[in-house]
Amino acid sequence: MKALLLSEYLNLQVEDVPTPAPNHGELLIEVAACGICGSDVHGYDGSSGRRIPPIVMGHEAAGIVAAVGEGVTDFAPGDRVTFDSTVFCGACDFCRAGDVNLCDDRQVIGVSCGEYRRNGAFAQFLTIPVRVVFPLPENLSFSEAAMLEAVSVALHGIAVSHLAGGETVLVIGAGMIGLLLLQAARASSSGVSRVFVSDVDATRLKLAAELGANETFLASGAVLTDEILRQTNGRGVDVVLEAVGRDETIATAIDCVRKGGTVTLVGNITPQVNLPLQKVVSRQIRLQGSCASAGEYPEAMRLIADGSMNVTRLITAVAPLSEGPSWFARLHAREPNIMKVVLDPRMDHPTEVQSHVL
Repeated sequence: MKALLLSEYLNLQVEDVPTPAPNHGELLIEVAACGICGSDVHGYDGSSGRRIPPIVMGHEAAGIVAAVGEGVTDFAPGDRVTFDSTVFCGACDFCRAGDVNLCDDRQVIGVSCGEYRRNGAFAQFLTIPVRVVFPLPENLSFSEAAMLEAVSVALHGIAVSHLAGGETVLVIGAGMIGLLLLQAARASSSGVSRVFVSDVDATRLKLAAELGANETFLASGAVLTDEILRQTNGRGVDVVLEAVGRDETIATAIDCVRKGGTVTLVGNITPQVNLPLQKVVSRQIRLQGSCASAGEYPEAMRLIADGSMNVTRLITAVAPLSEGPSWFARLHAREPNIMKVVLDPRMDHPTEVQSHVL
């Protein structure tokens, strides 16, 4: 089969690799869509340390069951499916409590680090444990399904923030996850009152406004803090959803939240930051980390299907696997106005694809 292989950092090529076979409790899935995640781009250049070559990356995916392993009864060849990026054991204390994202033996599809190596979905086929697979409704396209992992991450960020209703919310960072956090906050059953979004990119803020932001701010640091305090009569917002993960953005999040408020940390672009500890302690601010997702996939499918969350607006292109190296290079160069790129290996073999719907 063909796969997009990271043979060394900054070197991606489509290569012939062996087609995997499903083991007991696994499915062989023909990939129909796989999104390029920001973490894949950081893996591409080696900055994350979690895509050690050689590795086939890709974890935001959906496809068609090609074969089933022994013991599988819930799926059959031809079924349309998607799957969680987190492979959990199902037996540890965290899994039994429903916190599968905190599994003691957690692995992520398309990741290779010091502890494990698991090839991903930038390939024609991959094998997946059946326990992380979900049936894909007919009213969701494969490219929309490639957004489910990112949507579930946003929904989990909202879930751990424990919104009670009526909150004012600030989203710092209008990248992919920030724009989905905006929509997830808007779709929250508790009902927020206002959602502000800040970024240093005017194009992304325009999109944030189209997707439901009450106000957008082309500002950062002290300028953003002053604007938030003005908007909230000097009080600060109830919740900040931080979707960047840098010293300066986390410090600003703490300055923008009210006393006793919550700063939920979703972005993690840097592994370590400096923390203004006295502000956190003296203002009794709750810092809440948010890791991946834990059971939000069904809700993500429902919200996309009923139009509560718009993901097609965030898809820049759907391209064949053969164009993967060039798209990675453009994303790594931070070419403006590119959001989500979805790769479909079937597009390199158009006679095998009956139709393609974005």
